[in-house]
Amino acid sequence: MLQRSLEELLSKKDFEKISVGDIADAATLNRATFYAHFVDKFDLLEAVVATRFQELILSRGVSFDGTCVWAMYGIVLAVCDFLAEAPYCPQQRQVAQHMEAAMVTIVRGMIGEGLKQHPPASGADSEIVAATFAGAIHGAARQWLRTENRPDAQQAATAIAKLLVPMMTSGAPEAREAFQEPLRDLDASRV
Repeated sequence: MLQRSLEELLSKKDFEKISVGDIADAATLNRATFYAHFVDKFDLLEAVVATRFQELILSRGVSFDGTCVWAMYGIVLAVCDFLAEAPYCPQQRQVAQHMEAAMVTIVRGMIGEGLKQHPPASGADSEIVAATFAGAIHGAARQWLRTENRPDAQQAATAIAKLLVPMMTSGAPEAREAFQEPLRDLDASRV
């Protein structure tokens, strides 16, 4: 109820003008109930973003096992699409910070789980690799969103995935070679 109430309020006014009282009133709950579930409105915003982003990922059937170029592309495309379509106004500074925290946490978890199945060829710590990639994906998608006359999300996702995949296979020529054909397929799918 609280998440739904915040989403409804965000469709009417800026996040910084929404109070915990506004959210509780819209949910027909008291403030004590709000605080029993969330630390503050920022915590609730992160929960809303995480829920919606996770729903998008699940609806697209995206999962990452540490080896699939198409899964990396799917993750990047989901981040681009979510940011471009977010009704939460990601240009608002406070909102952007909390959207990033929620999305990066989910992407880091997905990549981390995949890397547990197939550790990085470089031998680097899987958690560090997952955090690096999650931050890079979100940062690249945010930059794409700010770009004037930007290409569509699919083109951006292709370009970003093509940058990331070789880094994932660094230090292991045989792994890099295994990714070359899927990378060519990724290019071909955009023609």
